[in-house]
Amino acid sequence: MPGGSAANGQTTKGAALHEPDAGHEPLLHASIYEELRRRMITGKIVPGVGLSTRGLALEMGVSQMPVRDALSRLAAEGAVQIRSKRKIEVSPMTAERFADLLDCRLLLEPEAAVQALPHITPSLLRRLREVDAALDAAMERGDVIGYMECNFEFHFSLYRANGRQTLNRLIEALWLQFGPFMRVVYGRYGTANLVDQHRIALDAIAANDAEALRQAIASDIGDGMGLIVRGAWATA
Repeated sequence: MPGGSAANGQTTKGAALHEPDAGHEPLLHASIYEELRRRMITGKIVPGVGLSTRGLALEMGVSQMPVRDALSRLAAEGAVQIRSKRKIEVSPMTAERFADLLDCRLLLEPEAAVQALPHITPSLLRRLREVDAALDAAMERGDVIGYMECNFEFHFSLYRANGRQTLNRLIEALWLQFGPFMRVVYGRYGTANLVDQHRIALDAIAANDAEALRQAIASDIGDGMGLIVRGAWATA
């Protein structure tokens, strides 16, 4: 995936998206939306930094229309607020919103992991271990974006094994709303003092222990979301 938004001081790792002909316009709009969605989930877009439709369009090599459409969709999902053409930003965190997000995550994600358990092959388990090792390496380097990308890959490689597309998309919608805030608190406080719940989850998968896996995922959610509380909804 390309890197972060130019509006947030990030650089694009891959080639810019190019404007296709009119027949491919829906595909373009979808790709821009998915890219901005991914950036929010993995913390490349952060609270307190305005989003520029024009800047994003220039960075991605497209017109402003698909970017504007993508931001409108993100606003409908509660991820951003469009106050005016020139003022678009991550929706602020509140205690009420945080509690709702946490409750929904604890309701959906442990269950998604348990439903995936019967479908986890030895090759997927090896892949999950590789991703967790990459996550640890990113943490040691102080690479917050790398950590968040690996964390996302770990969780969703696990969840998607359950084949429940609607369930997993609902979980992604939750990540979309708290991802930018995790980027801030990971940058401030780091993750070195967190218990390695991923390792516990991997051991539970290897043992085919559904209850231990459920508890590991729930504890991982509680540990990470607890940092947002510590950050007191920080935006800088």
